[in-house]
Amino acid sequence: MAIGETVITIIGNLTADPELRTTGQGAQVAGFTIANTARVYNKQTGQYEDGAALFMRCSAWRDMASHCAQSLAKGMRVIAQGRLQQHSYQAQDGTNRTVMELQVDEIGPSLRYATAQVSRIDRRPQGPIYGNPAAQTPAVNTGAGGWSQQPARSTQPAAPADDPWGAPSDDQSSFGDFGKPESEPEF
Repeated sequence: MAIGETVITIIGNLTADPELRTTGQGAQVAGFTIANTARVYNKQTGQYEDGAALFMRCSAWRDMASHCAQSLAKGMRVIAQGRLQQHSYQAQDGTNRTVMELQVDEIGPSLRYATAQVSRIDRRPQGPIYGNPAAQTPAVNTGAGGWSQQPARSTQPAAPADDPWGAPSDDQSSFGDFGKPESEPEF
């Protein structure tokens, strides 16, 4: 993001399904509108009343565009964050017009009144794992709302048999009993 860009977050409902199209250069863009209606409490009547509605035109680009088209639908409550973009154009009647649009950086369903199931797209490189392999294991939905970490496939070469720092065998450890579970005391 550039310095001075206006970043906003909007929460509201989609007015229609996202429209997915492809530009002349081959980039995908999803266009959709988020409606946000403020509710105010009227002390005289003791009830909430709808205020003026804000309709924010939004665009999501490239991979996020296809993710929006596959995941979002009319009426869904979403939370979107992005940068305001101002566009000027000349209408068919010859008048100059200016519109504001939210270029979406992040978007997701609101979980205030609904639940969601998320599936991650695997974009890991097909080479050796560097750093913390546990942090690079994919989370998988186990069904009933639970998530679990799947063990990473080891792509590192096995240590030589005479390597003193190699993986210790089950019957012998260079650390003795350190790290092994203690036996239960008898009472």
